[in-house]
Amino acid sequence: MKRSFWPTALIATMFFFVAHTNCFAENTISATEYKAGDTVTIKGAIQPGQELYIAIAQQDEFASKDSGGINEAKKLKKNAKKFGFSMDTAIPPLYYMLTSKPDAFGEVADKKFGGPSFLFKKGGGLYTTTMFKLAKDYNAIDATAKSMLGPIKTAEQWNMLKWGHEKKYGINTVVKEGNKKGKVVIFARSVISQTDNYWDEGTTINLDKATGEFTASFASFRHTAPGTKFDVYVNGDKAGSYAVLKNGFWLNKGYRYMNPIFIVIGAILVGTYFSMIGAAGGMLMGAFQALFVQTAGPVGINAANVLRPSNIALTLFSPLGSFYRFAVVERRVAWPVGLSFGAGIFIGSVWLGKYVTQFLSMKAYKEWLGILVVIMAVKTLMEMRPAAMAKRKNIKAMTQKFNAAVKKAKEEGGAVEMGSIEPVKSGLFDYRFKFWGEEFRINPALFAFLGIIVGIVSRAFGIGGGFLLVPMMTTIAALPMYVAVPISLIGTCFSSIGSFIGYVMNGYLPDMTLAIAIIIGGFVGGMLGSRFQKLFSEKALKIILACTLFFLFFRFLKIEYWI
Repeated sequence: MKRSFWPTALIATMFFFVAHTNCFAENTISATEYKAGDTVTIKGAIQPGQELYIAIAQQDEFASKDSGGINEAKKLKKNAKKFGFSMDTAIPPLYYMLTSKPDAFGEVADKKFGGPSFLFKKGGGLYTTTMFKLAKDYNAIDATAKSMLGPIKTAEQWNMLKWGHEKKYGINTVVKEGNKKGKVVIFARSVISQTDNYWDEGTTINLDKATGEFTASFASFRHTAPGTKFDVYVNGDKAGSYAVLKNGFWLNKGYRYMNPIFIVIGAILVGTYFSMIGAAGGMLMGAFQALFVQTAGPVGINAANVLRPSNIALTLFSPLGSFYRFAVVERRVAWPVGLSFGAGIFIGSVWLGKYVTQFLSMKAYKEWLGILVVIMAVKTLMEMRPAAMAKRKNIKAMTQKFNAAVKKAKEEGGAVEMGSIEPVKSGLFDYRFKFWGEEFRINPALFAFLGIIVGIVSRAFGIGGGFLLVPMMTTIAALPMYVAVPISLIGTCFSSIGSFIGYVMNGYLPDMTLAIAIIIGGFVGGMLGSRFQKLFSEKALKIILACTLFFLFFRFLKIEYWI
């Protein structure tokens, strides 16, 4: 008996090993390389009667301690403590579980979204949708499901995975992928299956439980960084790996695929508008980046800290494109006001703004920007009331002269010539000048102080501050748009330089390709805008500005999520 036992046991062991190896070898990935956005397909066989669990995990894992951002390090430390993981806890930034049994890892739940977060309690919003919520307690997941998670093996990793896929800061700082309703990110994909849910779009799972044969596929993330490698685990066993190749022009810091030509075109349009109105250029470029380019930033850096320094390229170079015409050709720059504004803005943007910036994530960035723009929009509309215009007789008289000049130019088939600034009195607290024969008075010292406030806002939001500068000059100083715009452009140049220096001092650099494309487009747009401005009346310029600001308000506060 003893002699026959060992050969039998040896044969049985060999049979099991061969059978297991054959089963393992049957699990194949359709390719070893895919372009970002391609469909990844896995085929094979598992034990008959089992559910299918395929974990697809990025090989390079991220731990909070790996972040190179000063502000991120502070925020990640707080999040780690709050959500139950440590600075050393590491997870794959991109992680997917393709499964025939998604409820083993969580559940489909209702989700309120849209509207400013500060008006709603936790989990509130204007609209209702659904999302897949990962299990709150790792220990509540059954042992079988736990063994299928691939590199996710601890409660801390699960907690960080849940945070990274369900919290906006985690998505914008680590995961970089999000499921959207309209333009609003609800959560990031992790557990996916074949259902009608919006997060499962592009996913198919065909499993024959009788034989164990399966075919599963999913659409890879369109903005997966080139060279990213993934490991694939089928029901707990590693089945192989694949790499993601470049699929378009890759923005290294923007962390997105985007043709620079489209960025240049967008910057031309924004720059043209900016030079016409003298405001909202930074906000429009911020909206362009957030909504069209979808600037995300590298893993470990919050999206806002790449968007903001990249945004500065427009608010610095677009004014330069129009400034020659305003300052030299038409001579309608009130230098004492512009320089005093610029000095205050420089101080606010370089030194004081950094204390605000560290508290602004991408989520807060959009919402507070929305509050600021709607205040300016309402203020702009109020300026057009008959009662408000009556108090500004010099602007009314100037507007009438300008309109008469436009009418005459049209009748004669020529172009209207803009008036020039004619200094009357210069002083630190009293500066007076004439424009179109009407006298205007302003306090440069006051605007130096106001410039400090504008500089802080500019640094915090990565914008030039023109949307504050122009209304300040048209309301507080009662200046016409034709004079306020050139002054605003001086201010935005100073705020842009100061803000950029501040970002560099904190280690935040722009995406160079994105910035260069914005510079080219912004400079061209600046030259076009300075020529187009005289085609519009004072009232028309203010209406255009107000409409744009209201649009941004709805978008940034997620009130109209389909915009």
